[in-house]
Amino acid sequence: MTVIIAQDTPPAARGMLKRWFIEPRPNVFIGTVNARTREKTIKYIRRQAPAIGMLVLYDDDSSQGFAIEVFGDTDRRPVRHCGLHLLAEKWDTTEENQLIDN
Repeated sequence: MTVIIAQDTPPAARGMLKRWFIEPRPNVFIGTVNARTREKTIKYIRRQAPAIGMLVLYDDDSSQGFAIEVFGDTDRRPVRHCGLHLLAEKWDTTEENQLIDN
């Protein structure tokens, strides 16, 4: 399963996402696609809307069963701590280096 949470999705990007995903809430897309389709869809969206912020969660072989990727500017930031995927809601930009995988 793949979940894409986008910010201010333009109509062309939204139309592409709706080919493969359902949109249960505005700018939240959920679907079951393979890795290749997910990657090609994200590349297309980034070409059509380079300024869009996207948080992408998808199945992975990690202990949690999922991985997180961020594209563009979002109000959440992925952090790996002790092998766990976490989302930072607030952070101090002076401590930017502390958000790197430990």
